[in-house]
Amino acid sequence: MITIILDCCAPGIEYLRMALRAYAGGAVFAESSGSAPRVLALHGWGRRSSDFRSALGGLSYLAPDLPGFGASPPPAEAIGSRDYAAILAPLLEELGERPVLVGHSFGGRVALHLVSMHPDRFTGLVLTGAPLFRLTPPGKPALLFRVSRWAARLGLISQARMEQIRQRYGSGDYRAATGVMRETLVRILNETYQDELATLDLPVLLLWGAEDHEAPLAIAERLAELIAGAELQILDGVGHAVPLEAPLALRDAVEKMLTP
Repeated sequence: MITIILDCCAPGIEYLRMALRAYAGGAVFAESSGSAPRVLALHGWGRRSSDFRSALGGLSYLAPDLPGFGASPPPAEAIGSRDYAAILAPLLEELGERPVLVGHSFGGRVALHLVSMHPDRFTGLVLTGAPLFRLTPPGKPALLFRVSRWAARLGLISQARMEQIRQRYGSGDYRAATGVMRETLVRILNETYQDELATLDLPVLLLWGAEDHEAPLAIAERLAELIAGAELQILDGVGHAVPLEAPLALRDAVEKMLTP
């Protein structure tokens, strides 16, 4: 067992010591609070487990750094969100009986696959800011980008120049990612989740920021139509980072699902 000790400060707390423990043979490091955790919380792309400290502090929870973020090493090759779920499967053995699963943003994609792969394991699912489908079809990349990509494949421009063009035209997440994590991001952005959404058979709460511009509210409204029995709770004045912007609302949602 490998343990990393993190010393940190949090609002209202003078001193906080958190331990990241290794799971799945060191493929995943996670914050663990309490024995037999009743909450499994999955963070967004480019984020880490500490996003949930304010919301879940005092509860018994497990929050992993997803592979490639925080303390968890990146995967050996490009993978999709279902592969992320498979990597996290050993963590289910550490959880208490029928925990609540929380998925923020990219973590929502992984959470959806976890529920699909283990349909009887969770008592409820909280999704927030999860971009589980596109509102509009993807557009073509800019002409300069397409021409440059073609030229790079033929060796007509250098990879350094091609990277400059990627930095100009790529999204913030794409620009920040490198190597296998960039390839992973591209794969994930092309995924669809219709089959997994159609088979959900547990209480689902969609906790959404009204000002979320990364996963707009229209996505949550569509999900509420697609998922039988799903409840949509809209947070006025809140953006994409619900675990950080509205931790009390997230905590309240989790505690309600934990209460029989």
